[in-house]
Amino acid sequence: MLEFIFFDRAISDHFVAEMNKRGMKNELRDDHFGWVVSVDEEGLSDVLVLELEDIYEELQEQERHRVETSEGGLEKHVAGFGVTLPDGSHTTVALAPDLATRLLAHFSLDEIHHMFSSVAKAVVAPDDRPLCQREL
Repeated sequence: MLEFIFFDRAISDHFVAEMNKRGMKNELRDDHFGWVVSVDEEGLSDVLVLELEDIYEELQEQERHRVETSEGGLEKHVAGFGVTLPDGSHTTVALAPDLATRLLAHFSLDEIHHMFSSVAKAVVAPDDRPLCQREL
């Protein structure tokens, strides 16, 4: 499951419209951090995933600009990434914006999601076997 978080409802609605144009089933939910758009990545081509990430990054830039130009905007600057927990539920991990920016500069959203979900699995169900005996 790919999740995209937005802090502006109009921008999240625009992202949902872009997904709908491409015939992609998605779910929009109100999260305590903002609005989260989820899409099942199974069956999506790598090209389509990259296209979604590009659209998301463009919309994130629009959100950043809105926040920075609004009164007290920089005080509201937050970032987060979706995580799939071992029981299949989802949550969002809050991060300092500068750390989130550094992650996004080097990893795709899918890679970050996988990384955080792996950490969540290791915390909930620790595996004490040597690394060489584990399946990734």
